Amino acid sequence: MIIVNSGNYIFLIILTDLQVFLYNNIMEVIKKNFPVATIGILIFVLSVLSSPLYVYAETRPLYIGASISLEGKYEMLSWMMEKGYELWADEINCSGGLLGKKIKLVLYDNKSRLDLVKPIYEKMITQDHVDLVLSPYGSPLTLAASEVTEAHHFVMLACEASSEKIWKRGYKYIFGVYAPAGRYMIGFQNLMAKNGFRTLGVIFENSVFHTSIAAGVKKWAGLFGMDLIYTQSFNDGEKEFPCILNKVMAKKPEGLIFSAYPPDSYKFIKLMKKKNYRPRVLAFTIVPAFQDFHKRVGPFADGVFGPSQWEPVARLPFPGTAEFIHNFKKFTGKMPDYHACSAFSACKILEKAVKQIKSLDQDKIRDFIVALDTVTVMGRFKVDHTGLQIGHNPMVIQWQHGKKEIVYPESMETSPADFKASEK
Repeated sequence: MIIVNSGNYIFLIILTDLQVFLYNNIMEVIKKNFPVATIGILIFVLSVLSSPLYVYAETRPLYIGASISLEGKYEMLSWMMEKGYELWADEINCSGGLLGKKIKLVLYDNKSRLDLVKPIYEKMITQDHVDLVLSPYGSPLTLAASEVTEAHHFVMLACEASSEKIWKRGYKYIFGVYAPAGRYMIGFQNLMAKNGFRTLGVIFENSVFHTSIAAGVKKWAGLFGMDLIYTQSFNDGEKEFPCILNKVMAKKPEGLIFSAYPPDSYKFIKLMKKKNYRPRVLAFTIVPAFQDFHKRVGPFADGVFGPSQWEPVARLPFPGTAEFIHNFKKFTGKMPDYHACSAFSACKILEKAVKQIKSLDQDKIRDFIVALDTVTVMGRFKVDHTGLQIGHNPMVIQWQHGKKEIVYPESMETSPADFKASEK
């Protein structure tokens, strides 16, 4: 068999041993006399060989590149994102592909490291010649990756990043899927204010996503008439947590928000349990959304609040919700969380754009997404002129009696907020 790659098509040519011998000899002569041999010449030579010849033209797949985190602090979250991407690729390939071509994902491990992301996206675009790109997990990595995609005019749907900083750089090719980080805790703070709580503390990792969360907490505290009596960032949780916990215990806020990625969140919970400390109202970012949160931290989970971009509740009023939950569970053996749903939804938006414009032209895809106002499995999608997501709003979840419930907004709640859940 001889393989001839013409760019858009790959020709698989089956020859007998004699034909291969003749082909090699003829091509040797052509190379000496015609240094640049075209695909046409190659096919012509093969077509005139005397015995039966079978030539199959195989369409080049669409290559879609992404960077995932197979280790490090984003590993757990990136897994859900990766499976969301893979489920979409599997479904679209089973339905005939995109623009009549199969999808092939090109995935590289960034190990949760900032220094690896930019080279990965540069390689995918300039060497692998991917047709489309998908985002990595997290605001820090997305900030870096988008520098490369913007330079090459590649559209990126940031399905796992929400720091407003991403959309304050004047970029034209990056679009948010999540509600912005500054709005993550608005529902939780609204619930606190309505139930008469007035003092609040916030502890947060000193990184772009979590500093955006903290800035939002400060803003909404003022608007809801709450007193933010303790604010503390950290760089090294292992070293700083004991001192931070002592200080917040001394301040005695009624409510406490802890914003960090899972490894540090679980470390802080362990320390809180050891110190037997629990404020009247407690919220964490990210970890309460995990299906196994209660299993990992035990009864401490009851009463804990957290923001969520989406929940695997079949009755949510978004098209395809029940089907997505069923298909993801069948595909992976696990229930999806909002990281999986966002990844899948980003792919569906990209698919919608490509099908509508019938092209892979990045500028046309960008223009379509800028004007798009639609509802995905995850909810409403609409961006402003900077690419910032303005259509989607986060939910608030709370663990009650070992079960995760939606407690905000009221239109989607599966149970009312219970501010005495941790006491039961």
